[in-house]
Amino acid sequence: MMNMQNMMRQAQKLQKQMEKNQKEIAATDFTGRSAQDLVTVVFSGDKKVKTITFTPEVVTADDIDTLQDLTLQAINDALAQIDSATEKSMGAFAGKLPF
Repeated sequence: MMNMQNMMRQAQKLQKQMEKNQKEIAATDFTGRSAQDLVTVVFSGDKKVKTITFTPEVVTADDIDTLQDLTLQAINDALAQIDSATEKSMGAFAGKLPF
């Protein structure tokens, strides 16, 4: 059985690795897209919106509902990518915990 000092060292090492991975994800850009790429949204990995781009054909005064729906699709797509990347990166640590 591991002694307490060894467990603490392992936990600290894992914590540093997790922090490094979190910083890498935060520094990564994730691009969400709507149907037909009519709206694209770029988020940083820490879920901050960086840009929203609309193609000219989607911007019409008489169809605001479609623009709103496509924007939501793009946002949700980017957020799902961030969550997936975070889960993949951080999930790798679950089996390495020393306790």
